[in-house]
Amino acid sequence: MGEQAWVAGFQPSTNGFLFTNAFPPDPTVVIDLGPAGRVGLGRASQGVCGGMVFAARDYFEAGRDRPSDTVPPAGGSPLFRYITGRLIDSFNAPAGIARYALWMMLPSADVHLVIGSQPGTFSRTVTQSWPQVRADIDAGHPSPLGLVTIHAADLTQIGKCHQVLAYGYDVADDGTVTVAVYDPNTATPGADDVWIRFTAGAPSVVSPIAHNINIGEPTLHGFFRSTYTPKSPPG
Repeated sequence: MGEQAWVAGFQPSTNGFLFTNAFPPDPTVVIDLGPAGRVGLGRASQGVCGGMVFAARDYFEAGRDRPSDTVPPAGGSPLFRYITGRLIDSFNAPAGIARYALWMMLPSADVHLVIGSQPGTFSRTVTQSWPQVRADIDAGHPSPLGLVTIHAADLTQIGKCHQVLAYGYDVADDGTVTVAVYDPNTATPGADDVWIRFTAGAPSVVSPIAHNINIGEPTLHGFFRSTYTPKSPPG
């Protein structure tokens, strides 16, 4: 028999924002990557997904209704400042930025060395990230995920990665895991049918991490559980 679990009371169509992650060019957050340069986060092409994900969990766990706004809030408004502030929180600099950078550069497969081995992003996803996400959901908490969408050494491409909020899972008898997620890029009518799917039976054997999230890449390089601390949403 397979296993399933869902965060009671959470549904993207009712707990996610009524607007999608399509902010105007104004809300740019610039993060200094040191020798790698500076990267802008929050342009319309990159979005403020992490801020929306953290804010959605904040509202849910505070027992508060989501804002009634049907379009992204205007620059300078309390909700705008709150979401962009949570975007910065979601990157958990510098440790969070370093983790995105490391996962972008790692291969998908494990690298076997003379002494020991270096796990790749697939086995890290299956053996490290997935158990943490599952534990969050089992405890009744939506779990924010950092999605590594590209394999690149150019750290200024970090802005192309994405963030979603996991709230349910189904583990089939054959080891196939389907994680239900709130995707800030997906409009409300389709919000309850967004997922990530992978095979967890053999972590050392790389297989595609499939999804139907509204991003340009058909598969993921890997994902990890983002470091979340609660914050009180604005009135």
